[in-house]
Amino acid sequence: MAALLERKDQSVSITDFTRTAKRFFDALTSGRQDRFVVMKNNKPSAVVLPVDTFEAMQNELEDLRLQSVAVDRLASFDASKAIRHADMHARYSADEE
Repeated sequence: MAALLERKDQSVSITDFTRTAKRFFDALTSGRQDRFVVMKNNKPSAVVLPVDTFEAMQNELEDLRLQSVAVDRLASFDASKAIRHADMHARYSADEE
């Protein structure tokens, strides 16, 4: 949970969150708070983030996934099976006509 909670003010009970959700969303959208960890029975139940933060995380995960695919492909690259760019262009531009 240390990664979830950096400060005490990031933790909120599910009861407080449901009763005063607008206050928490206002803190997130204004930038006063970077996240809230919603606790249920003293255990983390959900993390509430601003949309920009969530999108940045999703983009970073996708970039890392693509990097992993590229590394795997480069490791198994067989130069003898490679096709020159000009040959590829000729092959597929002829199909478009």
